[in-house]
Amino acid sequence: MYRIMVGPGDLAASRFGVAPLIEVHSALGVLAGRMPVGPLGPWAERVRPAYRRVAGDPALRALAFLRRPHGYMADFVVPPPARPNLTVADQLVTVRATPLGQARRELARNLAGLPEPDAAVREVLEAPDVVERLAAGLETAWRALLEPDWPVLRSILERDIVHRAGRLAAYGWAAALDGLSRKVRWRDGVIEADIHGDATYRLGGAGLTFVPVVFAELGAALEQDWPYTLMYRARGVAALWESREPHGEDALARLVGRTRAELLRLLAEPATTSWLSARLRMSVGGIGDHLAVLRESGLVTRERSGRSVLYRRTAVGDVLIGTG
Repeated sequence: MYRIMVGPGDLAASRFGVAPLIEVHSALGVLAGRMPVGPLGPWAERVRPAYRRVAGDPALRALAFLRRPHGYMADFVVPPPARPNLTVADQLVTVRATPLGQARRELARNLAGLPEPDAAVREVLEAPDVVERLAAGLETAWRALLEPDWPVLRSILERDIVHRAGRLAAYGWAAALDGLSRKVRWRDGVIEADIHGDATYRLGGAGLTFVPVVFAELGAALEQDWPYTLMYRARGVAALWESREPHGEDALARLVGRTRAELLRLLAEPATTSWLSARLRMSVGGIGDHLAVLRESGLVTRERSGRSVLYRRTAVGDVLIGTG
C-alpha cells in the first residue's frame, strides 16, 4: 500500500492534467495482452484490426514488452504531465530529450524481473538510439490506435477533470477522492492507495497531480524527478463505444424535439460537443447546431476549459428536465 502524506499547502498546489502518452502506452498494453482488458472489450475489438497492421514493428513490440500491470515502468516512456493541456507532440519532445544514461538506468529497472526478451525486442532496447526508437514507436502507436478517437477520449478526460477538480476546490481531499477508486481512501491527512508495493511519501507542499486515464487502472508516479502523480480511471469511458438508446416520445421530446431533449438530459454534467457526439452517434456539427438553439433559448450555457468548450445545463434547463 502507498501512503501519501498531505500537508497544509498541498491542496492549493494540487492540479489535474491529461497525459496522452500514458494513454498510448496503456492502450498498447491492452491490445498486446500485457494488461487486462477490463471494461474496454468493445473498444479493443473495434481497434484490433488497426493494431494488427502495426503489431510487428519492433519498437512497438519493445514498448509492449516494457508494459507491466504492476511494478516500475521506465518514466521517460510514460511521462506524467508537467503542465496542463499537453499534446502528444509536446510529450514526444520530452521523451526525445531524455539523456541516454537516464534511459539506460530506467530501462534496466523496468526490465528487472521480466523474462528475457526475444532478439528483435532486445535489439531495440540495447540500441544506441533506443530513445528515438521508442519515441517513434509511441508515435506510431498513437497514430494507429488513439488519434482517430482522441477528440472523444480528451472530452471524457476533461469532463472527469471538471467534476473532480470542482469537488477538490469546493470540499477538499475527501470529496475529491470519493468514488475515484475503490482502492483509494482518505484517512486524516493521508491518502491510502492499494498499489503494488509498500511505501510512504510526503508531498511537502508540492501538491498532487491527478491524471484521469481511460486505458489503465489506478497507478502512481512518485519519483523525485517528476511531479507527484496519481492516475485513476476516468468516469464515462463507455462513451468510446456505447450507443445511446433514445427515450420514448415524452413531453420534453414533444416540446423541444427528441435530440435536444437527449442533450438536455446528458448535460446534467458539463460535456464537450465531441463527447455528446459520441454518446448520440451524431456528427459534431449536428450536435453544435442543436446546442446553439438550446443556448439561444437559455437552456444551456458554455465555458472554456483549456482548449475545449464545455456545455452545461442552466437552471432553466434543470427545471425543464423535470417535465420530461
